[in-house]
Amino acid sequence: MIRRLQLAIGSALALAHGGTSSLLAQRVADAPGVLTVLAVLAVPGSAPEDSVRTPTKIRIGRLAIPRRDSSWWVPLSSAIVPGTGQALLGQNRFIAYLAVEAFAVVGYFSQRNEAVRGRDQYRAQARDVSRALFPGSRPVGPWSYYESMEHYLESGVFNRFPGGEFTPESDESTFNGDMWRLARATYWRDPAVTPDKNSQEYRNAIGFYIVRAVTPEYRWSWRNAQLEQDLYRRTILNTNQAYRDANMQLGFLIANHLLSAVDAFVTVRLRGGAGAVVPGAQPTSLSATLPWAPFGRPVTR
Repeated sequence: MIRRLQLAIGSALALAHGGTSSLLAQRVADAPGVLTVLAVLAVPGSAPEDSVRTPTKIRIGRLAIPRRDSSWWVPLSSAIVPGTGQALLGQNRFIAYLAVEAFAVVGYFSQRNEAVRGRDQYRAQARDVSRALFPGSRPVGPWSYYESMEHYLESGVFNRFPGGEFTPESDESTFNGDMWRLARATYWRDPAVTPDKNSQEYRNAIGFYIVRAVTPEYRWSWRNAQLEQDLYRRTILNTNQAYRDANMQLGFLIANHLLSAVDAFVTVRLRGGAGAVVPGAQPTSLSATLPWAPFGRPVTR
């Protein structure tokens, strides 16, 4: 839309200088400006006698693409690949959208790969150090399991008397012992007094413990390996930060798609509403500066 107005201004300047130089008009049209939304309403009045229309084709190198300013697929194409709609509309800022897209994609996969490497590293640290003393296959646990290993020196036993009556861990400094303390505090009238083992409150506490306690195949201990536990904590901290950074880059990607689509949609609506400059029309303009130009560069629409 601004290009149409600039072409009209360039034509008027050429006429004012005593000629009809298309070169002057073109230079005015190509002049840089701020990123604005410009609505031009053709009102009968004064304007150049010759109508100024938008070129019917967009040329990118040797490729000529028919212009479809009022087509619904222009903003849709920007939503799919940012910058596509701007390229179809003949706007140079499609380069900025593509640059942001490339930056965010590279950043996302870089941080995602870093997070995956960190995850594999802290799992290996747990397997080779804190779980090495206990036999079994040592299967991979959920995130909450590895998070618990940051805060407790040991998991504790699951059943204090294997093969006999089920008895939860009593050492409250361990993870399982703390879970049994929480179960008692949740379901018993007095956590320090054991109710009848056939009572509902006792069975509820046992059920709570069984669901949350660490079973034998996941048992761990950082005893005599506190330095390794500190390294484990730092690895998890770095991994969590990498995941957050990856999510931030993903947010940039989504925002870039939405911004490019909205930008293309607004441009299409404005161009479709303005149409050609009608002979004898008095142009009226409304402009507003948008602070979210890609990379903060002022670009003319």
